[in-house]
Amino acid sequence: MADVDLPEELYEDDDSIERVEDADGAEPEHVRIVIARKLPGRRIDKYLHGRFRKKVSRSIIQRLIKRGEILVNGKPTKNSYEMEANDVIDISFPPPEPYEVKPEDIPLEIVYEDDYVLAINKPRGMIAHPASRTQGGTVANALSFYSNSLSTGGDPFRPGIVHRLDKNTTGIMIVAKTDEAHWRVALQFEQRTTQKIYHAIVHGGPEFDEDEIDVPIGQHPTVHDRYVATGFAERLGPKFEKKFSKSAVTRYKVLERFNNFSLVELYPKTGRTHQLRIHMSHIKHPIVGDPFYGGRHISMRHVTGRPSDSDELIWNRQMLHACKLIVQHPIEERPLELVAPYADDMRELLEALRTYAVRTAPPKRKR
Repeated sequence: MADVDLPEELYEDDDSIERVEDADGAEPEHVRIVIARKLPGRRIDKYLHGRFRKKVSRSIIQRLIKRGEILVNGKPTKNSYEMEANDVIDISFPPPEPYEVKPEDIPLEIVYEDDYVLAINKPRGMIAHPASRTQGGTVANALSFYSNSLSTGGDPFRPGIVHRLDKNTTGIMIVAKTDEAHWRVALQFEQRTTQKIYHAIVHGGPEFDEDEIDVPIGQHPTVHDRYVATGFAERLGPKFEKKFSKSAVTRYKVLERFNNFSLVELYPKTGRTHQLRIHMSHIKHPIVGDPFYGGRHISMRHVTGRPSDSDELIWNRQMLHACKLIVQHPIEERPLELVAPYADDMRELLEALRTYAVRTAPPKRKR
């Protein structure tokens, strides 16, 4: 999930904040907070992000904590620390570095727009925002060219970006045009009041027409940017337990079945990284074109089963599409239903399956 900007009124108002002036009277970068009361369940990184969301993102707060530039009672702390009454938090903010995402004339498919938000149908192969100053070709670069009005979100690398989709996942992304719209939409994601519907083409046929996958997900202990589910984690033993504890729930419904593939509708109740890809892999039906989690790139020959057809692997990215997002409009407070059509490659694969593949019935349940 993306970092979420929360409104300041959700945080304690009676904590004292002191700005410590530098000796030369320059703009203060050192802030001291005295916590008024114990805050059970309130992580320090989330608390500080709420206080200073207009200054820095949560990811920057976390980096400052890791580097020892945020102290609690004079000592380094951890992101997960829960504050006690009378704790003194000292923060040394780095001087802001001037940066703007470079506008790039990259076509965007706009599916909705008003004065406060817009929504795009994100194409394959495009990441949401730059990870460095030199990176381009992202949704953020395209948005900066398209619109002069985007929320800051507290992070110059992410103008307007409220949430993200994986690089090769297509579909609906909602974008904030004002800071108020940003935190109000982000809060809906944080509180899980949004409705997200995805379609995926998976290998094989799930046992049930509808089911719920309730399997926790955690970061792989040795492979960067990979996540794993229960079962795999148990085989890894104690080494994994430190990074493994987040619940993840996905409901699915099989829409169409073919001899070697299925079209499924997915309803994530949580928003863990790679959740849908991991959960479908966990039930032995990985998403087509997703070798990272057990899927395979496929050709027309795989679809038809005919040796005479081409074996060129033309479907070579995960066939996962965010087709619908329902949120409460952040300003007008009305339901906002955003829909995006399939990308061409997914539409062509589905048409090929409907034309050439054998449709199948769900397997009979064992008594």
